[in-house]
Amino acid sequence: MSGRINAILTIALVGCALSLVNAQYQARRLFIELERAQAASRQLDLEWAQLQLDQSTLGKHARIESVAHRELNMVPVTPARTQYLTMGAK
Repeated sequence: MSGRINAILTIALVGCALSLVNAQYQARRLFIELERAQAASRQLDLEWAQLQLDQSTLGKHARIESVAHRELNMVPVTPARTQYLTMGAK
């Protein structure tokens, strides 16, 4: 009878030990995944800040005007070059 109880307790002990090892493995795997996700989040935050800086730099009126003048050969509109349309005129 005590041999049977010992066998049952041994099987239960081995099962608990295997369960503990599996739980620790899962916890370590999840922790590593969390660390990677946090590192990716930090990298995305840095890229977002750089993109915002680029957007503010590229969107400035003076830069847009200089690019339009230099690359597109655009010139400011003068009253002499402006055509006005009126309703009903032919």
